Amino acid sequence: MVGGSGMDLRSKARTIPGPVSDPAKLPKWNYDGSSTNQAPGQDSEVILYPQAIFKDPFRRGNNILVICDVYTPAGEPLPTNKRHNAAKIFSHPDVAAEVPWYGIEQEYTLLQKDTNWPLGWPIGGFPGPQGPYYCGIGADKAYGRDIVDAHYKACLYAGINISGINGEVMPGQWEFQVGPSVGISAGDEIWAARYILERITEIAGVVVSFDPKPIPGDWNGAGAHTNYSTKSMREDGGYEIIKKAIEKLGLRHKEHIAAYGEGNERRLTGKHETADINTFTWGVANRGSSIRVGRDTEKEGKGYFEDRRPSSNMDPYVVTSLIAETTLLWKP
Repeated sequence: MVGGSGMDLRSKARTIPGPVSDPAKLPKWNYDGSSTNQAPGQDSEVILYPQAIFKDPFRRGNNILVICDVYTPAGEPLPTNKRHNAAKIFSHPDVAAEVPWYGIEQEYTLLQKDTNWPLGWPIGGFPGPQGPYYCGIGADKAYGRDIVDAHYKACLYAGINISGINGEVMPGQWEFQVGPSVGISAGDEIWAARYILERITEIAGVVVSFDPKPIPGDWNGAGAHTNYSTKSMREDGGYEIIKKAIEKLGLRHKEHIAAYGEGNERRLTGKHETADINTFTWGVANRGSSIRVGRDTEKEGKGYFEDRRPSSNMDPYVVTSLIAETTLLWKP
């Protein structure tokens, strides 16, 4: 479950009588919300509702990881429960009929535990400038590959739709991709993958940061580019539908930016493969725009587009459901 900051993952374990594959058959549970900034001390109990099940890559066997969201004892979703509203949007008949696909590119930075300085960087100093690190190999270019590969394998074992990994532009920074995933499952899978990554870095004695600009200056920030398509966009004539959807996203640029992660203004500067935070732009194959359309999509007249604005610390429930709401439900 997600704690009070919106980024702190919390977990606890319990034993149940036998194997369960349907979250609805799992018991509700509770935890002390006053210790997670989700409830006052005099009424501290918050209720966990099981929502999604993954195989547990740590305990293995019949063990499972369960994504839960949080409610008051009266059944009201807590303000930090972003899944509840997302599930409402994704179950709307107009959204469900369009089968929204998401592919999310989650960037993150590995930090040395005692110094909070990127893995592989000299303490208090800097490595050589960016260039050789992106998709790089070699001990002087790739820092933390054992963690990254362990995470990849653990996510595959868990049943997360993880579709790839790569070293990023800034040394010590990496990316994994989840998708294509349909609707609410994109959010469940990103949160489960983040949880597994935190657990693996814990074992390695390394800290994972989802800060969108962990090192100021001439270094790339960290985003969570969100690739999106609907049934209509994937069918013939889809390019026209994509252009209409992008137009609607442009009209709500401010609302989206406000929902796309904390500290994003430090990353969206118009440099380092980003668009300026105050300007909405789109283009084909342009990594300096807010929305990028791939060459293939333009050529085939159908496909998907990439929203490059979300930051690495965004809530995937918020971002995916807002994109669906703006493009499918919102009437300008």
